[in-house]
Amino acid sequence: MLRPDGILETALYVADLDAAERFYGEVIGLERIARVEGRHVFFACGKGVLLLFNPERTAEPPSNPAMPVPTHGVTGPGHACFKAAPEAMDAWRGHLETAGVAIEADFRWPNGARSIYFRDPDGNSLEIAEPKLWGLE
Repeated sequence: MLRPDGILETALYVADLDAAERFYGEVIGLERIARVEGRHVFFACGKGVLLLFNPERTAEPPSNPAMPVPTHGVTGPGHACFKAAPEAMDAWRGHLETAGVAIEADFRWPNGARSIYFRDPDGNSLEIAEPKLWGLE
């Protein structure tokens, strides 16, 4: 059976690209790799890419025939989970709290993996979890 090698990109939708860029760059520590004013900002994240889109702009049909990306977008908050080593979880919690980010939940799953849940400025549900959550150690 043919299977993908992994997830290349994850998309979240945000109303305020400037606030999102500051949050994901300064608080989460991701490196910005692309930005189109008013439409999107993209960040490198490990071996993947986090795409942050303005949902109003991605609902517009493509204007460049050489890049016929279909329209897309959502309303309401989405979810993304970042992975972190078990020994980094306490540091992540402290870092988020120092940055003024409210922790919604911090617990261990039945398999022992720890997850920390919080929100970005647009209300997207974010999680930092140990890779063993999905058996991907």
